[in-house]
Amino acid sequence: MEGKPLDLVFLWHMHQPDYRDQVSGEYHQPWAYLHALKDYTDMVAHLERHPGVRAVVNFVPVLIEQIEDYVSQFATGQFRDPLLRVLASDSLDGLDEASRRWLIATCFPDNHARMVAPFPRFQRLHEVSRIVLAQGEVGLRYLSGSFFADLVTWYHLVWTGETERRRQSLLAELMSRGENFSCADRRQLLALIGATLAELLPRYRALAERGQIELSTTPGTHPLAPLLIDLQSAREALPELNLPRAPIYPGGAQRVAAQIKQAFAQHQRCFGQDPTGLWPAEGALSNAFLKEIAAAGFRWTASSETVLKHSLRETDGTLRARAEFLYRPWVVGVAPGLAVFFRDERLSDLIGFEYARWHGRDAAAHFLEGLRRIRAEVPAEGRAVVTVALDGENAWEHYPYNGYYFFEDLYSVLEAAPDLRCTTFTTYLNQGLDGGGVLPTLTAGSWVYGNFSTWIGDEAKNRAWDLLCVAKQAYDLVLASGRLDAAARAKAEAQLAVCEGSDWFWWFGDYNPQEAVRSFDTLFRANLGQLYQLLHLPLPEELITPIAQGRGTPEGGGSMRRAN
Repeated sequence: MEGKPLDLVFLWHMHQPDYRDQVSGEYHQPWAYLHALKDYTDMVAHLERHPGVRAVVNFVPVLIEQIEDYVSQFATGQFRDPLLRVLASDSLDGLDEASRRWLIATCFPDNHARMVAPFPRFQRLHEVSRIVLAQGEVGLRYLSGSFFADLVTWYHLVWTGETERRRQSLLAELMSRGENFSCADRRQLLALIGATLAELLPRYRALAERGQIELSTTPGTHPLAPLLIDLQSAREALPELNLPRAPIYPGGAQRVAAQIKQAFAQHQRCFGQDPTGLWPAEGALSNAFLKEIAAAGFRWTASSETVLKHSLRETDGTLRARAEFLYRPWVVGVAPGLAVFFRDERLSDLIGFEYARWHGRDAAAHFLEGLRRIRAEVPAEGRAVVTVALDGENAWEHYPYNGYYFFEDLYSVLEAAPDLRCTTFTTYLNQGLDGGGVLPTLTAGSWVYGNFSTWIGDEAKNRAWDLLCVAKQAYDLVLASGRLDAAARAKAEAQLAVCEGSDWFWWFGDYNPQEAVRSFDTLFRANLGQLYQLLHLPLPEELITPIAQGRGTPEGGGSMRRAN
């Protein structure tokens, strides 16, 4: 590829599942606003500091809804998140035992090495809490309201972005003082959090309007769309996989089309333009889903390298060198006109799982070395594009300073490299599709192992699918009966969409921590229960019993990073 710059597309996928009680609006988990405060804020700031870097940023509609909902809570002062209510409280002297236990269990991040130990005053609170918990209820009573005021303040301080700590004097002052935080201190911090969230989506929109980033979308609540359309698609990559008892998810193709329509409308309303690209939840594609994406008018979608490998093997039984097939868009026969990009799993996983242990300059140099090796290996004819895609939030707490120096080093060297060019998928397509490939068919799969085993096949995952399929049958029957008016139908459909999210199925499995499994198990069954309530149907007994039945690893034993 002598003389031609190598195109590079970063795709940062921003996603959190819906943590709200759909009836009361109460939040069960704080991760949407905490990741917005720390990670989404840092990610936009890195791009603002480096205007020569182009990227695709993907926002899932259900995350946008929650960010906007939090902005509304701050505007009114009526908080439906229990942690924010505690932070806003005049006094924490009157907490009952349950609230005290909950705050201690909640307000020490799992990543102790990066988010507790570097802050001596926060570490001291952790040491005190361990001593107290060992004494049982008596010990808890010895803790003052000041202890809990400091605890909830520190928790929010460590969840602020590194870029904000360098920009906001209040954060530096509070972290430097370290203790005896007053109600006025907490109210100031609360106001800063509210302002940060209110500015967040407009900052991304501004970058898109000046052409530095492309904003893309995902079907509404992040469903595993290929499985909604056809549960049997899970066997394309794993022919012997155990499947749920239900043969299909009823009306799955129509539900996927509805979720795509919702995404289109949400994106247009929030960002003022139609999305041209769709990142599928979990990078999960199938032939049937590709047809839906193309029918909706999108120009591009994307998945992962192993999915392409499976598809090429299915086509001709052989596999060429990576440089000959990976670094170009493909068109699949069932969806002509829709470009499909496939991410480089090595480079993506280096950022997601490896570079956190490296010095930023060394990581940036290694990343560029990998890109230049690719540039030397790809065929001379045509153009080449490298896709690096990963979650835009989960990795950074494992980096020193939330990845600040890593991004400073990486983006700086990319801006200065004459033989490498950061771009976006739509910009790349606008320059012509030369060098693209054609696939007669796609082997269904995701960006995790190139298959769907993370969401189906396990006993608990299959039981969750069966419960969802039964609930969808009930939904269809009630709607067909005409018993619900338009407003009630809309509420029921919104609740159904929440139940269709991929995260509920992801969290079932022995590889995940027991407490996380229990939490998402409870949330999933509660969401199904609310769907039955909105349909004016009795709650099935099956929803009373936990799906996972106590399975999962001991706390801290999970090997994969996820929403929290």
